[in-house]
Amino acid sequence: MTEDSEHPDSLTPPVLEKVASLRGGTLYLVATPIGNLEDLTFRAFRLLRDADVLLCEDTRHTGQLLKAFGIRRGMLSLHKFNEKSREARVLADLGDGKVVAMVSDAGTPGISDPGARMVASAWDAGYRVESIPGACAVVVALTVSGLPADNFTFVGFLPIKSGRRTRELERLAEMTSAIVIYESPHRIAKLLEELERWLPGRELAVCRELTKRFEEVVRGDVRDVKKQLEGRKARGEYVVVVGQVRETKKRSAEL
Repeated sequence: MTEDSEHPDSLTPPVLEKVASLRGGTLYLVATPIGNLEDLTFRAFRLLRDADVLLCEDTRHTGQLLKAFGIRRGMLSLHKFNEKSREARVLADLGDGKVVAMVSDAGTPGISDPGARMVASAWDAGYRVESIPGACAVVVALTVSGLPADNFTFVGFLPIKSGRRTRELERLAEMTSAIVIYESPHRIAKLLEELERWLPGRELAVCRELTKRFEEVVRGDVRDVKKQLEGRKARGEYVVVVGQVRETKKRSAEL
């Protein structure tokens, strides 16, 4: 995780008076910046610094974040390949009354990232779970898109295998709500081709490098957006917002 924008000399948030103490035996889900380091909240900083156990999707990645804020501490990896095997260790720590914080590489844990299994296990074992809100690419993309977002469906990354991917696109084509899709730079061109085929005429907002220096939002109907991006080298992570089906179009299709 690197941040392109400039920052103040010190990234250490001020100490706030009369803050509530952290509760032992609690699993805290801590949102971290999706790009701009200044988006880390005071509460998140305190959990990163003071939690007894810090669970990280990638300790190297989180290590960079900690270094930027002058935090030196130990970490424990928790990712999709070891989440099941870590379960007993984490539940034991909670049982000992420890404060356990969990972060993903960016954004809110459990949203297209590891964490959901551990949260369910903590609840089932009778422990408290709290979320420390902060950056989430879904919300950032929806709000910046300029498209109506009172009703939306988040699907994350589409399946890679062709059969499952086609079935998912067929399902999305039947939806009238806004749709939020994550995509990598390697497959964004393919996704736009697929959206032009399966959801023709829908409005899009293709968001790239959200909160970073080179943030970009390309808007228009699917064909226009595809044309705007043709021939350009895809860089950074993408969030695609597909607009709702307009009521006039829906009624015309029903006639």
